[in-house]
Amino acid sequence: MSDFADLARRALRDSGYSMKAAARAMNYDVAYLSRVLNGKQNPSAKLVASLDSLVEAGGALAATVLDDDQKSRVARSAANPSRLDAGTVDALAGVLAAYRRLDDSVKPKSVIPATMVQMREVTRMLRDARGPHRDHLAEVASEWIQFSGWMFAQVRKDNEAVGLLNDALELADEIGNGTLAAQALNFKGYIARQQNRPQGIARWFSAAANTPGAHPAQRIGDYLQAAAGMASLGELDAALRMVEDAERLTDKAAALPPPDTAYWLTPAFNRLNMGLCTLELGRYSEAADHLRSGLAGLPEELRDAPWSWEHKEALRRAVEAA
Repeated sequence: MSDFADLARRALRDSGYSMKAAARAMNYDVAYLSRVLNGKQNPSAKLVASLDSLVEAGGALAATVLDDDQKSRVARSAANPSRLDAGTVDALAGVLAAYRRLDDSVKPKSVIPATMVQMREVTRMLRDARGPHRDHLAEVASEWIQFSGWMFAQVRKDNEAVGLLNDALELADEIGNGTLAAQALNFKGYIARQQNRPQGIARWFSAAANTPGAHPAQRIGDYLQAAAGMASLGELDAALRMVEDAERLTDKAAALPPPDTAYWLTPAFNRLNMGLCTLELGRYSEAADHLRSGLAGLPEELRDAPWSWEHKEALRRAVEAA
């Protein structure tokens, strides 16, 4: 289940390192590094950590590698999904969490190939899974499919993204997971925004905000982004009502940690959503304040994430219009 070689090779390229330069920077034999990066030899734990540090992945690249016990568990379950155990599901969830973190530091197109391999293997396992851990694996599979859709959305392969998000939504509904369902709908709203379709923006974010089981922090962001869509359609009263709906959830959201499947949904991140909303409402100075605060409040490892570029562009527009 490890695609470390592919991920590391692409991350090195994105960081401007040739294989020889990387070997020299880490003080490793280039022939050994070549065997690892071409999938012919397993990397040592020390090399994994060195590569992660070299590409400044903050531990996310290293976390995609399973330890020996996890590898054994996953191999047994992959060969016989009807005997799925909790340790296997936890290992797969951990790899997925690492991929999500890797998305914050590595170009999306470099993560897609390995993501799709992982997604297909997890969904294959799910088809034949049985027993008490099957629903937990279904949650992981839904999130893998959703993450794959998000990756395609970032590189503007919209048709592929929507198809995957629809599959993720169907699986989330099957197991009654409102958090995952709301997030899939949220990503469909993101695609509509990239396509400059305000009706789609309002529709999908509103659907996400009103999904049963959605986390309060999700609902705040979704209401604000739906309001931005309504504002761009000229439906200002409806937009303002949605802003009020979001504000009423603030205390409830603050009392709960963000969901694991949407770890980025902090109050600082929702300042970014408020910035997008007030920008569409024509409150340019207010929008600039929210966007500046939201960007400044992001953890350091997220400040240059590809998804943040949209908010930086929104800040530029708000400042120019103010």
